[in-house]
Amino acid sequence: MVFIRTAEEIEIIRENNILVSKTLAEIAKVIKPGISTILLDKIAEEYIRDNNAEPGFLGYQGFPNTLCVSVNSQVVHGIPSNNILLDGDIVSVDCGVKKNGYYGDTAYTFEVGEVDLEIKRLLNVTKESLYKGVKEARFGNRIGDIGFTIQQFCEDNGFTVVRELVGHGLGKNLHEAPEVPNYGRRGRGAKLLEGMVICIEPMINMGKKDIHQENDGWTIRTRDGQPSAHFELAVAIRKGEPDILSTFSFVEEVLNIS
Repeated sequence: MVFIRTAEEIEIIRENNILVSKTLAEIAKVIKPGISTILLDKIAEEYIRDNNAEPGFLGYQGFPNTLCVSVNSQVVHGIPSNNILLDGDIVSVDCGVKKNGYYGDTAYTFEVGEVDLEIKRLLNVTKESLYKGVKEARFGNRIGDIGFTIQQFCEDNGFTVVRELVGHGLGKNLHEAPEVPNYGRRGRGAKLLEGMVICIEPMINMGKKDIHQENDGWTIRTRDGQPSAHFELAVAIRKGEPDILSTFSFVEEVLNIS
């Protein structure tokens, strides 16, 4: 069932996504070689609770932490640990909050120290593909228009699109209908209706598209061990321009990215 949100509901969801965006900026302030991923998790949980919200991922279907922290060939759902980030790593940090009965959900892939130029290109293409997909998230279009745009741009740049993991609706539940794949055909899939709220989140691999799940039951890794990038924004569907509810501006201000 696809939910159509009222203007008031969308503003609550926006507030929650801004909180997630600011939480990711707190991570941006400290992420560097030598820091453990469990410390990132503790910083995020403290910040979320200090803002009178609950971590949206903690306990969700049994997930044990506040953040999903996925390093290098880990695509998504990595569990924070005492493992130390190294110079040249990339790390996807996916964060959710719950407040006033609604969720926020956003992700950003960070560079740790000096990163290889081709890996930098993977990150840049993945983020750009997200923005291109967001432009398609408007009333009257279809889900396939988003996926087609992301897939074409990433594959034209020599990268591959994970098939098994997709974006989703967002509201009173962390994952709602419709699914939002990062591949597809124009004019196919569910219609985008005014008031829908969706998360668009390209998961793009440097090597082949194939993935597998690690023994912890959560972490998803590329099968060939090549790096993967992941960015996510929440968007409300409007008759005009897409209404982006989360933002990378707080993160990129910290990172001094113009």
